[in-house]
Amino acid sequence: MKDKKILVTGADGFIGSHLVEILAGRGAKVRALSLYNSFNNWGWLEDVSCKDDIEIITGDIRDSDLCHKITKEMDYVFHLAALIAIPYSYRAPYSYIDTNITGTMNMCRAAMNNCERIVHTSTSEVYGTAQYVPIDESHPLQPQSPYSASKIGADAIAMSLHYSFDLPLTIVRPFNTYGPRQSSRAVIPSIISQIASGKQPIRLGDTTPTRDFTFVSDTCRAMIAIAESRETIGQTINIGSNTEISIRDLFQMINNLMGKNVDLVTDDERIRPKGSEVFRLKCDNSKIKELTGFVPEYNLEKGLKETIKWFTDAKHLAKYKTEIYNV
Repeated sequence: MKDKKILVTGADGFIGSHLVEILAGRGAKVRALSLYNSFNNWGWLEDVSCKDDIEIITGDIRDSDLCHKITKEMDYVFHLAALIAIPYSYRAPYSYIDTNITGTMNMCRAAMNNCERIVHTSTSEVYGTAQYVPIDESHPLQPQSPYSASKIGADAIAMSLHYSFDLPLTIVRPFNTYGPRQSSRAVIPSIISQIASGKQPIRLGDTTPTRDFTFVSDTCRAMIAIAESRETIGQTINIGSNTEISIRDLFQMINNLMGKNVDLVTDDERIRPKGSEVFRLKCDNSKIKELTGFVPEYNLEKGLKETIKWFTDAKHLAKYKTEIYNV
């Protein structure tokens, strides 16, 4: 990636900000797209160590003209910009269609004429509750939420441009990524931030589902490894650990690592609609290993320790409204 000109959309978000730091650290010339707002706030890019070494621009991927402008002279595009909160997708499904599907089409069409590679970020949520485990890339797609449906649509429109116009595309499907800077709508930050702020008991939704968790730096390293391999063009590739843990067991693990003994209660507001909950996710990561040689560096305990350390820093915890359920 040294000296490559790289555009990262969604760079102001959780995974995007970590990806920007890693790319800049490898000597890439990074252009980071942050969602426009009237406060001129760059999200998590405000906190990255490389802020003075990257080009930050603001805009919206729903603007096709902007997408064409920002992809010019770029070698690589990592497309992460999306609406991702599952509960909010029940409230505002049209926003998800507009951003995730139309926005992805805009980015792919722009990259088609300008860039040598585009990596489009999907999600394990497109698989729904596992019909078999581990889940490989051939697993049926099950849209169990408007969010999931919008990402299935985004994947399809992106791949259609690969088949029709030889767009040099790879679709990556991260399973549950976690780590510093993650939104408190996600389960690991929700648990840690509630415990760290002294809540007793803490409130969660259904604790029976299982998830396959990947530390954020591993997700970013996997995306870069995929972009660097010509063998991955035209492929859909999972990013995960090939392990699973229930949310209840995860809660107890975090409880123990933090040296606490708090209880949990079920909060009905956090329960998904009937038929929408994804009860089991476990990644088959053999394809990424075969094509790129990538293997994760972090197991769950190691990653949780780093995440807990970050969230329990007072200046970071202060950014989270732990008394409010964040949809």
